[in-house]
Amino acid sequence: MGIGAVKKELARLDKEELIKLLAELYGKDKATREFLDFSVNPDEKALHMKCRDKILYAFFPKRGYRLRLAEGKKAIADFKKYSSNGELLADLMLWYVENGVKYTNEYGDIDMPFYNSVASVYDNALELIKQEHLLTKFAERAEQMVNETRGIGWGFHDDLAGSYMRTYLVE
Repeated sequence: MGIGAVKKELARLDKEELIKLLAELYGKDKATREFLDFSVNPDEKALHMKCRDKILYAFFPKRGYRLRLAEGKKAIADFKKYSSNGELLADLMLWYVENGVKYTNEYGDIDMPFYNSVASVYDNALELIKQEHLLTKFAERAEQMVNETRGIGWGFHDDLAGSYMRTYLVE
């Protein structure tokens, strides 16, 4: 069944039936619950902070040392689903990179997939920052991450420096 057929069927329901259906979905599916919660009370700043916490714990869990890069990226994707605020999204993406850099500097050399993940988020963040005309706002943080990767292997510093130069030094 496609979206057209679903819309057609939903159009046949009265208000009470729609409310009942939404309440049932709310109770059964976590993603739907989060979507409806945000739709009813769109608090971008609270969502932003929740996603920042998820990213932090992806790199620095309360227990153990297990990296959860996918969970950090999922937090960014979840924010993107609910909010169109480019500035807050860019902040989250840079937060992911900052934590990746901090993790490396605290625990030493990691591996190529780790560095590729962090570098790709950095590159995407800078593209978004440029697109949203936020270059001045994020310039210091963007440069700081490049500076903090000096001496890190696997081409990590070079990847971040290249992204930085393409964004900030090339017109």
